[in-house]
Amino acid sequence: MIQKEALVKRIMMSLFGVVICAISVGIFKIAALGVDPFQSFMAGLDALVPIDFGTLYVITNAVLLLFALVFDRHYIGIATFINLFLLGYITQFTYDFLHSLLPEPSMAVRIACLVIGVVIICFGSAFYMTADLGVSTYDAIALIICNTWKKGKFQYVRIVTDLVCVALGVGLFLLAGGTVALIPTIAGVGTIITAFFMGPLIEFFNVHVARPVLAAKKKPKQ
Repeated sequence: MIQKEALVKRIMMSLFGVVICAISVGIFKIAALGVDPFQSFMAGLDALVPIDFGTLYVITNAVLLLFALVFDRHYIGIATFINLFLLGYITQFTYDFLHSLLPEPSMAVRIACLVIGVVIICFGSAFYMTADLGVSTYDAIALIICNTWKKGKFQYVRIVTDLVCVALGVGLFLLAGGTVALIPTIAGVGTIITAFFMGPLIEFFNVHVARPVLAAKKKPKQ
């Protein structure tokens, strides 16, 4: 019974973390100052492929899921599928809703959205990671390369995969007709922040929020 309750708590934490992360990506898109490396790739793909972002996200991650299932499926778990099926649609809903409220946000509002997006994505990531029920299909790629294929240390492999994502995203964006001047909207300061400076804030939320939530025991009924 205890194990079942613990699993339910972990699933709820994974679900909560994915929803928060999805909302943060929508906020990043409103800020238009750059998104995380994988979302830079998705933004370029979204500009080129004429289907809804949520559906495109599911299709893209399904392809990456096949890669993970073939080479090392132990990184795949419940949270992987929560991320796969929910994040794209929630991101699109969040962006559409905020865009209806802020059709032409000022630079001050965009910067505020960037700061809020960074804090929220770190908060959500802490819950998602602490739940430990599988990683996203994109995270699985770097883990397979370094742990299964033994092709380098994770931090360096991740930098390479992030750079590849950003390069592909920019290339697809330009191929879709985007201008060089608009590249910072998908690969800008927000991309740099999410790629290199999120770790300490995620760890802060891990230590002070997510892990205590996971460790908290349900009080018995009187």
